[in-house]
Amino acid sequence: MSQLTHDSAVLVVGGGTWGCSVALQLARRGYKNITVLDSHPIPSPIAAGNDVNKIMEEGSPSSSDSDEEYVWNRMHQLATNAWKTDSVFRPFYHPTGFIMAASQEATYPDIDASMRACKGKIRPLASPADFQATMPDGVLTGSFPGWKGFLQETGAGWVFARGAVEAAYNEALRLGVRFLADHVKGKVLRLIYSSTDVIGAQTADGREHRADQVILCAGANSDQLFDFERQLRPTAWTLAHIQMTEEERCLWKDLPVLFNVNSGFFIEPDAQNGELKFVDEHPGYCNFVRDPESGEEKSIPFAKHQIPVQSEQKAREFLRETVPQIAERPFSFARICWDADTPDRQFLIDRPPKYKSLVVAVGGSGNGFMMMPAIGIAVADVLEGVIEPKLKHGFRWRPETAVDRDWRDTQHRHGGDETVRDFQKVDEWTHIGEL
Repeated sequence: MSQLTHDSAVLVVGGGTWGCSVALQLARRGYKNITVLDSHPIPSPIAAGNDVNKIMEEGSPSSSDSDEEYVWNRMHQLATNAWKTDSVFRPFYHPTGFIMAASQEATYPDIDASMRACKGKIRPLASPADFQATMPDGVLTGSFPGWKGFLQETGAGWVFARGAVEAAYNEALRLGVRFLADHVKGKVLRLIYSSTDVIGAQTADGREHRADQVILCAGANSDQLFDFERQLRPTAWTLAHIQMTEEERCLWKDLPVLFNVNSGFFIEPDAQNGELKFVDEHPGYCNFVRDPESGEEKSIPFAKHQIPVQSEQKAREFLRETVPQIAERPFSFARICWDADTPDRQFLIDRPPKYKSLVVAVGGSGNGFMMMPAIGIAVADVLEGVIEPKLKHGFRWRPETAVDRDWRDTQHRHGGDETVRDFQKVDEWTHIGEL
């Protein structure tokens, strides 16, 4: 990329987790003319990264890794290094440990495989007493019916998501990045094309933002701005909070993440508001809408700070199995959280072959936040043409993987009724905080 210089105009479309990471990394590499567009102030209330916590697992590549494993472990290595040593990201990583479990026989082999692959110190868990002993008395009071799993004592935990996004945003600002983040000046309506390339983006105020290089990292909404040839399926998950008492907050501090592939997970109460976040596990929701012109069915994201009652019920079932003492409390917060799945659940970070000035950085596939620091590195390397060959191949533009794609493929996720759900078929939503 000989035409790329530190004075080149770089336009980043999307100011969420990946957009802030990309902007920060480019600014650290000396790029002086970076503009980020987003339709909401950062952190956006609809961004997946605007969250109290996300699961974090460490990792490192080895000589025995397959190419696919190498890509995964190399990104883990880059991210882990940043979460542990980078002044921007280090304050937000809590290596509290991670409990992985299953409660249905069909998924026990998955747990066994994860335990064999785990590089950290582990403790097998085979009885309710084993699970209860992983946390202080009075926390895990449930009966854990059919649960089997293990505690990874080292090499995993959680990160304070919103704090990390805000820190990356503020440091990028300090380094000179320009953010236009509101419903008018920052809302991108379309990309701007020349006869042969992408040359910018138009915002809701009518302004055309032209640039030498455009980076599209608008999460689940990216598919509304560019044709990904069925490589992206916007998929949503459901989360909720319960308000904890001050005594409970102290008792529940520094606990390992508790994750069951069949029913859900929770992470310790957040330090700011003392709320416990939990998620009911399922293969995801889509919002299937058929285009009246092409007849093609697509999943179209939308924002909502409520969840389907079906998810509330499943979340309470998970709490009854683990922490029944709080399972019937009212929810203090809930929302749907969008990501975008690629067919193989590997990231898509590449230049589409027809457009030399466009880089797409999409396809978090449920793993995007823990990789936040590494994403900025990967995108900057693609922009500069220096990305590692194995990462380049793993993140390549690959529409051949989406031919005849099954939009309802669970992609090896479990929980609920083991199907991808459709928001168009939701009968009832929660009414948290509504009069």
